Amino acid sequence: MPTWLNWTSRILATVIVVTLALYGGRWLWIRYNVEPWTRDGRVRADIVQVSPDVSALISEVRVRNNQTVQKGDVLFALDRPRFELTLRQAKAAVAAAEVSLAQAKRENARNRDLKDLATTEQVEEGQSKVDQLGAQLNSARVQYDIARLNLDRTTVYAPVDGVATNVELQPGDYASAGRQVLALVASGTIHVDGYFEETKLPQIRVGDRAIVHIMGIKAALNGTVESIDAGIEDRERSTSSTALANVNPTFSWVRLAQRIPVRIKLDPTGGNIRLIAGRTATVSIVDPPGRAPEGESL
Repeated sequence: MPTWLNWTSRILATVIVVTLALYGGRWLWIRYNVEPWTRDGRVRADIVQVSPDVSALISEVRVRNNQTVQKGDVLFALDRPRFELTLRQAKAAVAAAEVSLAQAKRENARNRDLKDLATTEQVEEGQSKVDQLGAQLNSARVQYDIARLNLDRTTVYAPVDGVATNVELQPGDYASAGRQVLALVASGTIHVDGYFEETKLPQIRVGDRAIVHIMGIKAALNGTVESIDAGIEDRERSTSSTALANVNPTFSWVRLAQRIPVRIKLDPTGGNIRLIAGRTATVSIVDPPGRAPEGESL
């Protein structure tokens, strides 16, 4: 083979390799630095922290761990006798206040009928007594309503549709008012949060279509960009005792792009895929045809 042909073949091969390398490098650059996608995604859901409104012993638990519940289903019940006694006591107080008020009204009416035989002071005292006992009756009725409300609150219902989780209640446990005893994963709020680098945000708009791949699931899920977070924590700045900005004076030469949460609303899946809050997801944004990046015109 002539020498010039060997050199031509080598040059041609070199050109092909360099071209492929340049093309591959450009593709990798666009793929990892420009295209709006991220492996840093999580399946998220609103968590309802269930806690009783009154303190008492738990008498009955009607939900199991990881059980699906509907809004209004009974989760657990508290011991009722003490609240029933309080309600009866409040009812008796209302009855006593009603009797006292009725007697005061009769006395006040007699004083007014006596006219000149009753002094103005007696009439005013009678009316003042009626007013005071009327206020006491209203207060007793409020206490009765509170006692009845507390009795009703001894039964705790599911506030939303969801799945009960972290259920470790047992009859006989003591539940304190306002202290969480179990959690409900609200089924209607499941979504995906994709944490995108700030350099990719110009390629993302609310309403864009998204493709979500959840780790361990072969099928791709479709969704829509629902919102982009308006702010994230500034770790370089903190509060100080003088109420002035406390800014970190150090600066590293390598600055990583911040991650901004982008909320993805998932399309209905038909129930064939288990969307568990906390699972890892890869999120890719599908650009609408002909749309210009942020800050540019078509």
